[in-house]
Amino acid sequence: MSDKPQETRVNDVEDLKTAGETGNIRLPVPSNDPNDPLNWSLPIKVSVYLTVCFFTFIANVNGSNFTVAIVPLRRHFHIDATDATLLVGLNVLMFGVGNIFWVPLMRVLGKRPVYLMALTVLTAANIWSAFAQTWGSLLGGRVLSGVGAACADATVPSLVAEMFFFDQRGHCMMFFHVALASGLFLGPLINAYIVGLHGWRWSCGFIAIFSGVLLGCTFFLVRETQYTKARVQHPEDEIPAKRSYMGWLSPTIGYNPQGHFLRTFWDILRMATYPPVFWAGILIGCFVGWTIVIQIATTQTFTQPPYRWTTGTVGLFSLSAFIGAILSFYAGGRLIDLIANRARRHASHPRPEIRLIALLIPAIIGPLGVITYGQCIAHQTTWVGPAFGFGMHAFALTALSNIVVTYVVDCYSSFAGEALVIVFVIRNAIACVLSMYSSDWIAEQGASIVFGEMAAIQYFLLAWALVLFYWGPALLKFTAGYGPMLRVRLLQNE
Repeated sequence: MSDKPQETRVNDVEDLKTAGETGNIRLPVPSNDPNDPLNWSLPIKVSVYLTVCFFTFIANVNGSNFTVAIVPLRRHFHIDATDATLLVGLNVLMFGVGNIFWVPLMRVLGKRPVYLMALTVLTAANIWSAFAQTWGSLLGGRVLSGVGAACADATVPSLVAEMFFFDQRGHCMMFFHVALASGLFLGPLINAYIVGLHGWRWSCGFIAIFSGVLLGCTFFLVRETQYTKARVQHPEDEIPAKRSYMGWLSPTIGYNPQGHFLRTFWDILRMATYPPVFWAGILIGCFVGWTIVIQIATTQTFTQPPYRWTTGTVGLFSLSAFIGAILSFYAGGRLIDLIANRARRHASHPRPEIRLIALLIPAIIGPLGVITYGQCIAHQTTWVGPAFGFGMHAFALTALSNIVVTYVVDCYSSFAGEALVIVFVIRNAIACVLSMYSSDWIAEQGASIVFGEMAAIQYFLLAWALVLFYWGPALLKFTAGYGPMLRVRLLQNE
């Protein structure tokens, strides 16, 4: 009985199945239904997943579109810096909180119709923002756009778990985190040139156009990945017929009559008390929050003497972070799959904690990057030093986020969407607070001290990975005793 929760950490199956003639065990065990997302061809999986990743990219560009437009916004609406910053802060906050609505809705309706609704909201909100005539109207548009963008965040890792096997998750999940990081780091660059050349309204107009086109692509390319049937082996004469392309366009395929919006909402709240989930949110939140601090410090530092950079040049500085994010692709993705596959030689159901070994690389590089950046801007060195430090931080952020999110998905694959709502709400709450108060923090203590404190906080949070690695099985057994994971255990005991 005590083994049941441990088995469900990887997936909700009790039998193993070999794949092909190689004898390799694949988890989760797919059914022989050709409509099971695990049985889709690779081109179909790629088209579905990359379309959603583009949604993730534009959602994160949406979150940063006014970070480079504070001055023209203050001038246009005659508002102070606090009001202007709210346009960014509340958007970022709703980017996380919005998942509290989308994930329960997905449990009932499925992913495809919810993605279509969210993209419609994102497109409409940016059209609204582009034509807003008052600060209050613009703030309403930014809040609504954050809600629409949120759907491209916490829902995506569960989509990966529905389409790909355990030994593929780390590598595949990395595409999501690279898309996320690309939006986070390239967003300021894209928006800087749009604002500089065409004004702040067109930063919203660009996102409205892009998300509108993506809405059409999603309608034609994204299939429903929520498989509501039991994964069983049907008798030869009872195997379901392969669904046609037109059949996949139906909005009701993912409808789950057993899904409950309010129960899912309650599950989300209960999972906030699961230690691995809470730790993941705090850790990722601090790394994302430090990114915002760096972006704000970059704007304040390099637009002033002795640098005197233009807005466009400040945007180009983000390329160093983008390069760092791309370089992390192996360390945060394929490497954790190799570690997990090696562990499977000794256990049919490897411990999710085994992936945390890969945190060693970003744990070394990330805090050193923060310290490097802080010391360089404090002593006004050439731009190369801060750029190198920012790239190191971006490398660590992207790799670490994928490692930790994949770990959480492996721990609670049955409720990956619910768990990641908590992770991303915590992440965005931290980012929201730092977006509004980091300027005062740096002004009061100085860059050298602030970035040293940031690195110390990173080391402290990363050290908790050792606790989760050694006592992870006990923690997962504990969390299997209440909340949504208790239902999984009781179901398997029937």
